[in-house]
Amino acid sequence: MRWARLIALTASMAMSAPAHSQTTHSVLDWSDLQDWTSDNHAAALDVFLKTCTDLTDDEWVKICAVAHDAKDARAFFESLFLPVLIEDDREALFTGYYEPELRGSLTPTEAFRFPIYRKPPEVKAGTKWYSRGEIEKNEILAGRGLEIAWVDNPVDAFFLQIQGSGRISLVDGGKLRVGYGGRNGHKYRSVGQELIRRGIFAPHQVSARVIRNWVGRNPDEGQALLHHNPSFIFFREVSEVPAAEGPLGAMNRSVTALRSIAVDPSVVPLGAPVWIEKDGKSPLRRLMVAQDTGSAIKGAQRADIFYGTGPDAGLAAGSVRDPGRMIVLLPIKTAYQLASGG
Repeated sequence: MRWARLIALTASMAMSAPAHSQTTHSVLDWSDLQDWTSDNHAAALDVFLKTCTDLTDDEWVKICAVAHDAKDARAFFESLFLPVLIEDDREALFTGYYEPELRGSLTPTEAFRFPIYRKPPEVKAGTKWYSRGEIEKNEILAGRGLEIAWVDNPVDAFFLQIQGSGRISLVDGGKLRVGYGGRNGHKYRSVGQELIRRGIFAPHQVSARVIRNWVGRNPDEGQALLHHNPSFIFFREVSEVPAAEGPLGAMNRSVTALRSIAVDPSVVPLGAPVWIEKDGKSPLRRLMVAQDTGSAIKGAQRADIFYGTGPDAGLAAGSVRDPGRMIVLLPIKTAYQLASGG
């Protein structure tokens, strides 16, 4: 599961220097893509259109212009792109992420007493501030008017920070969406891995639900466990995104369940279509679009699949940690240039 989803707000389409010196690019044939002809290419094209107008590279601008008038989605992709297998020295890995949905209130009550905070003005990007434990033990943020809402469970608030965005169902019947607003500068540490290290659970037993239940049964030890992760995430209200649409990704557009993925933008250009061949218990062969990033998503064959909003999406996302491969669809000229080392 995506234990450290911190959105990097960048929409650059330039292929920056690869993260690893051994990165290679191989142009494939369309017939090399497993089950390519069976996918719903029109659905992928709709998702591609959500972000292609934000691309500034000349090749992508031309492709986007054609995309708006495409009548045959599969023919569009096959005529304007080439499938490129990008590899480096990291193993391929697919994980999943989702948008949590929490219960909350705009005012604190006995039931809703765990705040979701905006970023304090003194917190600066790239610098360390107080740790999670210091913030919560010393109530450093309390009483400063930084509260966006209050929720009813501290573990839900914790996992909201891990996912980086979410929806809050308010007691008055309304909904409030929040997105990533900053962080305290500390590196993320996995509480799931800490439970495994202590011998409390085996690796296959750990999930968000298991952690939530364990903290509920062990409140004092549970709080100490959450403080094992010094990273603390601040939020902002995202009122411009309709409740029916997904949260904002790194391109500042809503991501789409099972069509949007998070990638390493130093290797895979944001906005590019990406064919994934995820193995594991629930194999997936599908055309996605790279529309998000994450601090744990590093490498040419690393992707985080967006599974949607709410508890069912969370269960699906939390079970994904699978091998496979991903193939990036690049403009023909760009594909040949990269494959030839140009």
